Amino acid sequence: MARAVNRTARPDEDSDINLTPMLDVVFIMLIFFIVTATFIKQAGIEIIRPEALTATQKPTVSVLVAISSDGDIWIDKKRVDVNAVRIHIERVHAENPKGGLVVQADRKAKSAILLGVLEAARAAGITEVAIATNM
Repeated sequence: MARAVNRTARPDEDSDINLTPMLDVVFIMLIFFIVTATFIKQAGIEIIRPEALTATQKPTVSVLVAISSDGDIWIDKKRVDVNAVRIHIERVHAENPKGGLVVQADRKAKSAILLGVLEAARAAGITEVAIATNM
């Protein structure tokens, strides 16, 4: 007794979609975006910046230093002693040596503290230094 074999495929077997190539592309794109992303470290406090008419945007920043109106210095979300500013700037700058330093000084901060931070940056070997302002 011969049985008839039905050679037509069922619709369920032909409708499978291979997602492996798509997942490969997604993972490659994810790796690309992670590698090319630049991460900016925040200074740690919110300040009121002074106004300036000639402000320009800095494309690469590796170190953010904030000076509060009370004279406190913040680097990498930590309050830093005035005497230890250079050491902290060198440590943060070593993580991304291509970027510069931006000082976010409150408009009521004393200029002597600002000059101390700028001197510490120069002593640490950072040549690209800017002061953050509002446009």
